[in-house]
Amino acid sequence: MPAAPPTRRTLLAATGAFVAMGAGGLLMPARAQGLAPTPSMRGGSNNYRPGAPIVARIGGGGFWMTGAVRRAGDGAPLVGQRIQIWAHTTEGHERDPQSHGATLTDASGMFRLEMPQIVPTFGQPHAHLACDGDAFETVFLRPVMASARDTTLNADFVLRPV
Repeated sequence: MPAAPPTRRTLLAATGAFVAMGAGGLLMPARAQGLAPTPSMRGGSNNYRPGAPIVARIGGGGFWMTGAVRRAGDGAPLVGQRIQIWAHTTEGHERDPQSHGATLTDASGMFRLEMPQIVPTFGQPHAHLACDGDAFETVFLRPVMASARDTTLNADFVLRPV
């Protein structure tokens, strides 16, 4: 005996089951492979000083700037990357040489530099950072603190090889 043709209800139920069981992934766009590079932020390079010295601390300290640096694509930590940090602080304006300093990433790609408390300028408490080594594209960041009372700020970089 021949099978009855499927009804509209049967087709809709079968399609719903097909999608619910994961075959709907065939209809979704492919996901990008790897970690995308960090774009430079507008205003990030304001008052940048090429070659700012590597320092143990900027000024008297009391505020911590932290972050991680990884390679675009595979996300591997990048060791020895130069991170320059500058900001308007309780000890100077972001354009002042004493408000600039640099540090290097450690074996896990992390950096940490103590500096004076960041204070608002142009209405926002913010820092400027540059990852400006030779092997990767230079990236400038300008992260804004949630509150002027915060005593830490984190900024992460994902770098594209030159």
